[in-house]
Amino acid sequence: MTGLTGMTGLSGGLPPRRTALKAGLAAGLAGLFLQAVSACTPGDRPGTVTVAGGEPGGFYLEFATLLASSLQRHGVADQATALTTGGSLDNLGQLLTGQATFAVALADAAAQKIGADSISANGIKALGRVYENYVHCVVRKDSGIRDLAGLAGRTVAVGEAGSGTSLTTPRLIEAAGLSSAAVGAAPAPATEKTVTVLNLGLNDGLAALQDGSVDALFWSGGVPTAAIADSNKAAALVFLDLSSLIPSIRSRYGPYYDRVLIPAGSYEGVPAVWTVGVANLLLCRNDLDGRTVKRTVELLVGHADELIPRSSLGVQFLSPESLINTAGLPLHPAAAAAYRELHG
Repeated sequence: MTGLTGMTGLSGGLPPRRTALKAGLAAGLAGLFLQAVSACTPGDRPGTVTVAGGEPGGFYLEFATLLASSLQRHGVADQATALTTGGSLDNLGQLLTGQATFAVALADAAAQKIGADSISANGIKALGRVYENYVHCVVRKDSGIRDLAGLAGRTVAVGEAGSGTSLTTPRLIEAAGLSSAAVGAAPAPATEKTVTVLNLGLNDGLAALQDGSVDALFWSGGVPTAAIADSNKAAALVFLDLSSLIPSIRSRYGPYYDRVLIPAGSYEGVPAVWTVGVANLLLCRNDLDGRTVKRTVELLVGHADELIPRSSLGVQFLSPESLINTAGLPLHPAAAAAYRELHG
């Protein structure tokens, strides 16, 4: 089964925020899925499901909360809740241990985890590609830093331990020809190209950026990310162009990285900048029952308008032909069957 790449590599602005389904297909599918999801009965649905999300103020937790509400509202589960977590790597761990039913995670993080756990009976499968994440490299406008080379000799927040950002950021630093040294790590030969890295999540990282204890913050999320937009009002921020690193990072780590544009005005007073995009996947374990998987897929398509975070315009993939394009990561068999039904 193949699909379209959706809206990655855009050269212009983002699509309208509520354009979740392809015209024409949506009208026919909505009625079908509304009927299918509403056919759930208490006896054939799980009592409780959990969706592993992310940090407060970020895209993941908002999307997970919307999805949990929709799963419960439409009877896919009796109760559904979103979990506050550290991000992609944390979510994948919770999924494998059974603490979460569903998880959102970056495609590169999921690929690494699936490769490491390829012999596990409780492997990870995708339900679909749902959104595009944008890597933000944030600096204060008054810092004088204008490119990634300017981070040499600086201290940088690289995401909370357990986040997808903490996986992607070192790869970007390496691709830029810089080396990194963790704060408090065993001494290593420092060079003029060494970046000191600190594991701080979105909110702590923004606070550190404002008080000057870090010089830059990496964050992977939707556009705009509400917490960054708020911080930009306190002190003017700019974003560094990361797009030149894409050939190198794709060559070494795989086809999970796209060239995407943060449009001008996404953050007040901030000009447009090209950066790195990574697909965001909705995942489950391969032992999740097929009925729940099928009904969740039906929800992604038939109720896509309920799953658009209000704080973010991030590019969405909530149409059948784009949902299935999971960057080579395997679909759950019941999800693949549901998409085959859609395509006839």
